[in-house]
Order: sequence, then structure tokens, then C-alpha cells
Amino acid sequence: MRSKIIETHKKTLSLSQTQREIIIGLLLGDGHLETQNNGQTYRLKIEHSVKQKVYTDWLYMIFSEWCNQPPKARIKKSFNKDIVSYGFTTYSSSALRFYGQQFYLGKKKVIPKIIKKLLSPQSLAIWFMDDGSWKSDHHKTYIIHALGYKKPELALIKKTLKEKFGININIHKQYDKWRIYIMSDSSEKFKMLIKSYVIPEMFYKLG
Repeated sequence: MRSKIIETHKKTLSLSQTQREIIIGLLLGDGHLETQNNGQTYRLKIEHSVKQKVYTDWLYMIFSEWCNQPPKARIKKSFNKDIVSYGFTTYSSSALRFYGQQFYLGKKKVIPKIIKKLLSPQSLAIWFMDDGSWKSDHHKTYIIHALGYKKPELALIKKTLKEKFGININIHKQYDKWRIYIMSDSSEKFKMLIKSYVIPEMFYKLG
């Protein structure tokens, strides 16, 4: 009976513009989509360090109608240490199929070729809250850790930020991972672009 209620509820759901923009940012960052039926439907999985509980709870409030359960803490073993993560998973839905098609090549996450069309200030703010930080008081600018993306994908981000928002970036390699470096002449413009979308608990990332 409960499964019928859930299925009926799922049919009433549609993504708001805010939710769509946040999904873009999450998928550029730490969010993941999972499919259990070869891409017919997808579910969104959000998982962060328990230190970012407030941020995760904020995301959950935005997607709560899409979820069957509130966020939970999970303990994982890593190098013989207990790592506590905190997150939630949405219902599987065909409404997420578009994002699965754009952000995944097989099981590998990629930056969509149409990222210029998709990226908004709010999306950029979410990506920054996921993976960004204040570089230092000396450099007075920002970096975004770019996970496992390849340099040509980040070149597309560089072009998008320049053409769409007038923001200049460089792409640097740190160890075996790339990261985005906001040029100092664009740091204030970048901050003003995303600040209104950054939650108060994440203001420390803005320097």
C-alpha cells in the first residue's frame, strides 16, 4: 500500500527552476546520479562530510518532497579510520533523465557540452559551496577543486565563465587533479555573482 502511495506522489512532482539550477551545481560538484534501469530513471544522491551537516540539511529542505527519508549519517572505513558522512537520496524519476544524459558518459561524470546554456550564478554558487574555497589572504581569490574532470572539459568551463559572466580563470594541476583558479582581477566579480546564493554557514569560503 505504501509503495502505491509513493508512486502516486512521485507522479505529482516536477522540478522547479531553483531545483534545476541547484542540480546543475551539485552535479558539477559532489552530487551523483544513479540509475537502476539503464537510464530510464535516475535518483540524485547527496553525501558530504558530517561537518557540512547544515549545508546538507539545507539541500534536503529544497528537495524534501523528492525524498522518502531525511538525511542520515553513515560510517565508512578508510585507511582503518572511521569516516562519518551525511546525506540523502531522492526518488528515482524520469525528470532527472536529462541530467543523467548530459552529465554522464557511461558511469563517468563529465561536463556537458551545453554547459554554457545550463550554468547560472546559482549553479556556480552550489559548485563553489561543494568544492570551492578562499585561496588565501595573500592571493585574495578563489579556487574550485575540479575532481576528476579532464583539461578539455575545464577549458569549456573557462570559455563559459568568460563569455557568460566576464570571469577570468586559469586551470592549474595539483598533484594528479585539476583545479580552477579564479584570476585576482575577477575575484570580486565572482564573489558578487554568487554571494546571494551562498548560505551564511558557508560565508567563510568567501574570505
